[in-house]
Amino acid sequence: MQSRRSILGALTGTGLAMLNPSSFASVVRSLASFAQQGGSDIASDEQFWLHIQDAFDVDRSIINLNNGGVSPAPRVVMESLRQAMEYSNTAPSYTMWRHQEPNIELIRSQLAAMFAADSEEIAITRNASESLETLQLGIDLKRGDEVITTTQDYPRMLTTWDQRARRDGVIITKVDYPVPLLNHDDYVERIASAITPRTRIIHISHVCFMTGQILPVRRITDLARAKNIVCIVDGAHAFAQFPFTRAELGCDYYGCSLHKWLYGPIGTGFLYIQKDLIKNVWSLMASPKDMESNIRKFEEIGTHPAALHNALGAAVMFNQSLTLERKAARYRHLHNIWTERLSHYDNVKYMSNLADTRNWCGMITVNIEGTDLNKLQTYLFEKHRIFTVGITHEQFKGLRITPAVYTRAADMHHFADVMERVAQGKISEVKA
Repeated sequence: MQSRRSILGALTGTGLAMLNPSSFASVVRSLASFAQQGGSDIASDEQFWLHIQDAFDVDRSIINLNNGGVSPAPRVVMESLRQAMEYSNTAPSYTMWRHQEPNIELIRSQLAAMFAADSEEIAITRNASESLETLQLGIDLKRGDEVITTTQDYPRMLTTWDQRARRDGVIITKVDYPVPLLNHDDYVERIASAITPRTRIIHISHVCFMTGQILPVRRITDLARAKNIVCIVDGAHAFAQFPFTRAELGCDYYGCSLHKWLYGPIGTGFLYIQKDLIKNVWSLMASPKDMESNIRKFEEIGTHPAALHNALGAAVMFNQSLTLERKAARYRHLHNIWTERLSHYDNVKYMSNLADTRNWCGMITVNIEGTDLNKLQTYLFEKHRIFTVGITHEQFKGLRITPAVYTRAADMHHFADVMERVAQGKISEVKA
């Protein structure tokens, strides 16, 4: 269990508490106080979660249920970022390059520890797209080589593969899989059946951005390794949403954003590459030959604000104090509030198998049959100030619901009230 002294010490080590320690101390005292609390029923203890809600400066005039796109950062992260930006601006060529840039090494080691990886395998990037495109464009492929991905992977990543196909003559196979995924075997078998002797890469998501479905990554990485196939894992919607380690995934490559579930500054992510494979990946921007096996070659992007990656230290501290176990339990509790009430209606369909928590955590996509998705989105926001995002795919559609740790149980009850009236057919303006 972390003490106030150890938490403040961790912050000081990033160089971010140096300007105004008192502002950090007040936040640290709060973090340390709730870090001492525990219990199996903590997920529903609204007094406990009041401390966490108070750590965020968010607009309470709306109910934001699209935190999966990008989440607000807690106050301690924003204060870290502000102080670092102001300090950098006092003499950027000195303060940023001489003082702040070296601090990336501590942040690298903190992120590596969360992922249970070697710090020499973690590059700090700007987002999951940069991390994944580094792999997609940096791994050597020849004309006729095949890549397997799915129709539910992120559009930017599919676009990148499509460009690689146009440019290099690589063959891209996009497989479908059932929604909701009631049996993980169906997913594994769809990918396995697409493998040919020319398959070189399998690109999958850890959590499907469309549905929140947690996918059986380890089964795919084992399958790929047995056939000497590279496996790229898109972790944009997984890292810091629920607990897991790199070893549990068995992956060689992993890319994620840190402004979603870690609550880091907007414009942060990381790229994991197994150490002995770094030399096999070209950097997205040119790097010298003597960096061939150095994970830092993927950070050679020119001048950029060191403050962003330095402030990640506060985000890591916040998550470690709260713990990912508590976060995951809270997400599931908040979702249970509304899904249990809507489960009585036959016209309510979920895009994940909610009966098994291995399938979902912080994201759930729901569709109410007989409604127009755009009209429902508009109605929720204009009439009730509930902000959501609509998801459409050839196989399904629905509202993607992603609360955060600052979300109140009362917010989810209000959402349930409104959605129940929609399910009952009482809201005419949302009908298809």
